[in-house]
Amino acid sequence: MLFAAMFALMAELCLAQDQSQAAPDSPPAQDQSQPAKEQPAQDQPSSTPEAQEPAKQPQAAPQPKPTPPAAASNQPSVQLDTSETLFAVLTAINVCGYDEELGLSDPLREQIRGEVSQAIQQSEEAKETATAMCQFYEQHRQPDSSKTLAQYVSLALYLNAPPALTPKVKEADLPPDAARLTGVPPLIQRFYEKAGLHDIWQRHRQAYSALTARYHEPLSKTVFDTEVYLKFPSAAYLGRQFTVYIDPMGAPGQTNARNYGSDYYVVISPGKGSSLKVEQIRHTYLHYLLDPLALKYPATMKRLEPLLATVKSAPIDESFKSDVSLLITECFIRGIEARLTGSAKTPEAERQQAVDNSMQQGFILTRYFYDALLQFEKDPAGLRNAYADFVGNIDVGKEQRRARQIQFASVADPELLHLSRPTQGKLLITAEQRLSAGDAMSAQKLAQQALDEKSEDQGRALFILAQVATMNRDIQGARSYFQRALEVAQEPKVVAWSHIYLGRIFDLQEDREAALGHYRAALNAGAALPEAKAAAERGIQQAYEPPSHPQ
Repeated sequence: MLFAAMFALMAELCLAQDQSQAAPDSPPAQDQSQPAKEQPAQDQPSSTPEAQEPAKQPQAAPQPKPTPPAAASNQPSVQLDTSETLFAVLTAINVCGYDEELGLSDPLREQIRGEVSQAIQQSEEAKETATAMCQFYEQHRQPDSSKTLAQYVSLALYLNAPPALTPKVKEADLPPDAARLTGVPPLIQRFYEKAGLHDIWQRHRQAYSALTARYHEPLSKTVFDTEVYLKFPSAAYLGRQFTVYIDPMGAPGQTNARNYGSDYYVVISPGKGSSLKVEQIRHTYLHYLLDPLALKYPATMKRLEPLLATVKSAPIDESFKSDVSLLITECFIRGIEARLTGSAKTPEAERQQAVDNSMQQGFILTRYFYDALLQFEKDPAGLRNAYADFVGNIDVGKEQRRARQIQFASVADPELLHLSRPTQGKLLITAEQRLSAGDAMSAQKLAQQALDEKSEDQGRALFILAQVATMNRDIQGARSYFQRALEVAQEPKVVAWSHIYLGRIFDLQEDREAALGHYRAALNAGAALPEAKAAAERGIQQAYEPPSHPQ
C-alpha cells in the first residue's frame, strides 16, 4: 500500500517523463545518413496514469484541448507575475543612471524614479548608500545598455526576496553575467532599507497588478494556442515552471529570457500602452516544451552530430555548432514559428520566407521540420508521441546535401533565450536535465559526484538524490535525503519543497503531527513561491492522499 502511495508521490515530485513502454536506448544499426527509430532513454514503468499520453493509434480521436493558463489549478506551471526582487534591483540601477528608453516606458517608471529620488534627498544614509551602490554600477556598466540590463536581470533572478537580497547559490553557481556583480547585492540591500523601497513597492502594488492584468489574456491565448497546435499540454511537466515577470523599470524594447535548470523566465517591461511581446514569449515557451524532449533520445542526437560540420561557417552562436540537441531544438522551434506565422489568410510566401531566412542563418533543419509539421497537423497524435518520428526520420545525408546549397548570411538574429549557466559547476544542472528526461541513474551519479566533491550547492544535490530515491520507491532513503537537504540548503525552493514532500511522506506513514510541522515550515520558506505556498496550505488543511485512478 505504501509503495503504491509512493508511486503517486513520485508523480508529483519528479519531472515529467515520457511514459511509453519502450526498450532502453540502443545505437542505430542503419547507415549514419539514414533515419533511425529510437525509444526514449530510461523509460520508467507506467505508474502515473494522469500523466500518461495514450499510445499512438491509427484511428485515435484528436486529443482534448488543454485548459488555458487562466485556470490556474490545471495549469500551475505557467505564471504571469511581478517580483519585488526585480523591482528592487531594477530601481537601483535607475537611480544610478540607467535611463534606456525612459521616454517610451510606462509612466509608472518615471513616477517611481521620482519617489525614490525624493526619498534619497530626505535621508543622509540613503544618499551614502546610493553613492556607494552607483560607484559599483559605473565600474561594471557595459558599453551596450542592453547587456547592462541583462546582467542585472540575471542577478535578480538569483537573489532571495527582500529584505535579504542575498544570492540563492554560491558564487561559483551564478551565471557568468551575474557572477560579475557579486559585490552589489549587499549595496542594493542596504539601499533598499535606507531608501524605504519596500514602502514604495507597497504603494504601487495595485499599479503593478494592473500591468499584469493587462497581459493576462494575451499570455493565456499564446500558451493555449501553442499547446493546442502541438497537442501537448504543459501541465504534464510536473516540477517545472515557466514564469513571465512584468516590471516597468527596464527598457520596454528589451526582453530577457532565461533558463535556469528546469525553470524558464521571461522578463518584460511594458511601454506606454504597448502590447504583449507574443513572439518572444512564445519562442521561450517552445524551448520550455521542447528542450526536455531532445534529452530523451541520446542515440538519435548522436546519429545527427555530423550535421554540425555543415554549420561551422554559419553566423549562429557557437553553442549551436557544438551541441546538436541545441541545433535540432532551435530548428524545430523556428519551423513551428513559421507554421504559426500570421493567420489563416497569411500568404504561404510569407511563411516560406521565414523558413528561408532561418536556413540562411544556419538553422539548416528548419525546412525539414516545417514540411514535417504539415503532416503532424493532420495527425491526432500529440507532440510527445510524435517527437520520436520527427527526429528519427531526419535523413542526415539528404540534409547535408541541402545545407551545402545554402549561402549563409553574414549575421544571424541573436538568440533570445540565454541559458546563463555558470562556467563551472554544471554537474547539478546536467543532473536536473537527466532527471527531467527520466534518466534517474545518471542524475544520481552526477548529484552524488557534486556532493562528494563539495563543488556545488549541497542542498540541491541532496534534493536531487531525494527525488531519485523517490523514483526508486526507497521511502526511507528519500526521507533521509530530504532531511539532510534541509540541514544545508539555502535556496527557498529547495527548502520549501523538501518540507512539503517530507510532510507528504509523514502523512503516508500516518504521522500527522510531524507532517503538519513540515507543511508549516514550508509555508514560511515558500512565502514567495506560489506553487509551494499552495501545496503547503493544502497539506495543512488535510492530510495528503495520493490521487486515485481507475484501474
